Amino acid sequence: MSENVVHLHKHTNTPAAVDTAPTVLTVVPDAPPVRPVPLWVRSGRAVKTAVTHERTRTAGRAVVRHGLYTFNGGRIAARRAWDGRTGSRYERMIRAAEAAGNLEAAEEWEERLQRFRAARHHRRMDLLHSPVDAAKGVAVGAGMSVGVLVALGVIMAISTGQAGDVVTPLSATIDFIALLIRIVQIVWGPAVTIGPFLALLALWSVGRKQHAAPQWALPANVRSGEGEPITPSIVVKALRDLGVPALARAIKEMGDAGASMLGPITIAGCGVEVDVTLPSGVSTNEVQSKRRKLAENLTRHEHEVFITIPQAARTVRLWIADSGALDEPIGPSPLVTDETMTADYKKGRAPWGQDLRGDAAALSLYQRHLLITGLSNQGKTVALRSLALWLSLDKSVQFLMGDLKGVGDWAMFDGLATTLIQGPTDEHVVQVTEMVESAVDEMNRRIQAPPGTQFPPLIVLVDEAQVAFMCPAKDKDKRPYGGSKANSRYFMAVRKIHNQGRAVNVLMWQGTQDPTNENLPKLVREGAHTRASLALGTESQARMALGDKAVDGGAAPNLLRPGLDRGTLVVASDGITIPAGQSSITVRTHYIDDDAATAITDRAKALRDGVTTLHALERKEEHDPLADVAAVIGDAPRVRTKDVLARLATRNAGAYGEWSFIDLKRVLDDAGAEPYKSDGVMVVSRDRVARALANRDTDGSASVE
Repeated sequence: MSENVVHLHKHTNTPAAVDTAPTVLTVVPDAPPVRPVPLWVRSGRAVKTAVTHERTRTAGRAVVRHGLYTFNGGRIAARRAWDGRTGSRYERMIRAAEAAGNLEAAEEWEERLQRFRAARHHRRMDLLHSPVDAAKGVAVGAGMSVGVLVALGVIMAISTGQAGDVVTPLSATIDFIALLIRIVQIVWGPAVTIGPFLALLALWSVGRKQHAAPQWALPANVRSGEGEPITPSIVVKALRDLGVPALARAIKEMGDAGASMLGPITIAGCGVEVDVTLPSGVSTNEVQSKRRKLAENLTRHEHEVFITIPQAARTVRLWIADSGALDEPIGPSPLVTDETMTADYKKGRAPWGQDLRGDAAALSLYQRHLLITGLSNQGKTVALRSLALWLSLDKSVQFLMGDLKGVGDWAMFDGLATTLIQGPTDEHVVQVTEMVESAVDEMNRRIQAPPGTQFPPLIVLVDEAQVAFMCPAKDKDKRPYGGSKANSRYFMAVRKIHNQGRAVNVLMWQGTQDPTNENLPKLVREGAHTRASLALGTESQARMALGDKAVDGGAAPNLLRPGLDRGTLVVASDGITIPAGQSSITVRTHYIDDDAATAITDRAKALRDGVTTLHALERKEEHDPLADVAAVIGDAPRVRTKDVLARLATRNAGAYGEWSFIDLKRVLDDAGAEPYKSDGVMVVSRDRVARALANRDTDGSASVE
């Protein structure tokens, strides 16, 4: 492409100018010319900008709002006038009472309607005679007035001696009436002109007071509804606009008496509570499934409205928080404020937090296995730790603790817990598993004790238990530590404690994240007597955490706000006071920081004589019990269990010297080589043990679930 070069010399009128260098301009003939934007395009852009401008929108909303105020104000005034002149109000009340099944109220309103109609008939009959009576009254009144005025004139004439004063009062009255007529003539024209505007202003005022315009057209402060008190009419409107056709039709038939569905609205903590009896054809789950829309209709956020199912049939219980109240922190824990507080494992209750009513929420821990779950960083460890802190103030309680996060959240229990293992590795999982298995051995020892023996509480606590369930490590017998199979060591140890530990005060407490079938097996989560959940992601996770019954009854930890509702738990347990008819309760737990927790454990340590905490379990000499059993049996087809125990003790006194029949039976039962009776004595079969060894080597154990 060629270039055209044009030289432009700079000229100046001053001799001092010496810059005569040419300026070179490069011109490209092929470049398309720049065309001006058409006027109609610029006008369209200007119109679009004006239409979308916020001031334009505000002005448009104002026009629509005030116009609808006037129009709907007229409708409201007409409706009120119609209700006042007819029996429609009474008819609505009768329909509402019949819909609610209250026949006594229906009869009472029907009686009132009959009295209203009788009174109205009497007034109409009086109107037939009123014109004649009014004319007679006017004639008599006028005659009497003229007579009075004339008599007054006569008196004035006698007094003054002037005969003309007889008509003076009558003349003055006529002049006064003429003045009134003149005033009316002057005012009538402007009144006729201004009157319609005054009427429109009155209708506008009625509509404005009732906010008779769409929500999008109302002012921002009215549209937000922040802090608006909950009244029966607001609840009825919220239910009517919920999008349930049968409910909307029933409320429409009831008219303004839709509030008959509502029980008393009572103050409940930082909100109000009301029971709603749904009309026929509307199920409770239809309302539960529309929680967000109901909350927005009540000018609340979703987390500020809770829907539960009480015992009464076809009834939902609404708890509606004061706007913003749930975002305010609750007070400190009594464990922090009361330095004289002690605990009682059997009769006491741990101060855990507050329920939504603002009442103290206290949890009984007596003979109850515990499971707390939720998403990461929602306050699970703090909630679990606060229960352990309270229980530590009972000096009879013993702790075995495993923290599989290992960042020091439980470090203050060093010198208080008998065992404290902290760390996230597979080796730590192995140590924690052996700690739980040692608790199983202690449980078995207690079970074999004489009846009536009292045992101190032993709390086996594992935080971040999902790390143990998902651990891939195996022992030398190829038994996995994690998983949910019959040979999974951690899983089976927890199951055994769940099955029998409660009776001898050996309790399993676990905290875990994000429950799934992989990191929290079904049999383990269902073995907990107290189940609590922080914020979760889905309803299926909520069912895993709390069970179907609690979720079907309204428990919804999946609707808690991650991060914002940190420390808020949904609890299903018989150890906490739950309102009648509900299957769960929502608790806002007290926050106890590390420094306060350390101060509490210092008080707990002062109650004890001193505890030496193990941070790792001593490993016994490695041995293979099943292989050793096979070795001591030898070639005999079967051997008495008593002889097997004696031979094992001779073979390895350190490992088997204290073994009892229970220990031998546990090993053989786990391997599938159970001892049996032969000729009235318990024996161990050589073939069963050999088969168990072969099956173990091929890892053919079946899953429990």
